[in-house]
Amino acid sequence: MAVNFAPTYSATKESLAEVFQNINAQSCPRYFNFHMHTIYSDGKLQPHILMEQAIAIGLKGLAITDHHTVGGYQAAQSWLKNWQHHNPDAKVPQLWTGVEINANLLGVEVHILGYAFDLEHPSIKPYIQRRIVTGEEYQAANVIAAIHKAGGLAVLAHPARYRRSHLDLIPAAAEIGINGVESFYAYNNPNPWKPSAVESQQVQQLAAKHGLYNSCGTDTHGLSLLQRL
Repeated sequence: MAVNFAPTYSATKESLAEVFQNINAQSCPRYFNFHMHTIYSDGKLQPHILMEQAIAIGLKGLAITDHHTVGGYQAAQSWLKNWQHHNPDAKVPQLWTGVEINANLLGVEVHILGYAFDLEHPSIKPYIQRRIVTGEEYQAANVIAAIHKAGGLAVLAHPARYRRSHLDLIPAAAEIGINGVESFYAYNNPNPWKPSAVESQQVQQLAAKHGLYNSCGTDTHGLSLLQRL
């Protein structure tokens, strides 16, 4: 059963947490999508085209998660405000702030998704300079702490895609304060998009065990929000 929210909530951490509490295997890609890229990092979509697709699909909420930049989000938000002005009676998807950050966890590089954070908070600034950080800032615990200080939520992206098992990474991430995991992810790029059953089940079980939120996203890098590539 798909979750249904009236798109009246604001782009706060609390409203996002409420959505995460209800995410399931049917939530993406036609109701919510919390992982996508634009031309501001390694995606092919212009931000305004991404938002046009989100509206056409009927998404209730989304986040643009470009690598180490919020430029795509800012362009999309600006376009959306203008679109709302000209379409005052239309249903508008909720757009949260988002970013994807490289970090070290248990000696391997992982990607941490930050959501609903304050763009202007000093703690997040090192991570939105269009480059991978180094030193202490590159440690997952410090990335998570920076997202939290900026008022946001931290989620471990595609936990079963790394050089170390998600069975190790998720408990380690939980121990240092991660809020959630990307439970529903299509690891083999199927068409149509569908979360990988075995990995999704394992990640959900670990999320439940460690009290973490579930998230979902297409990780779109191509020209369609309904596909990864």
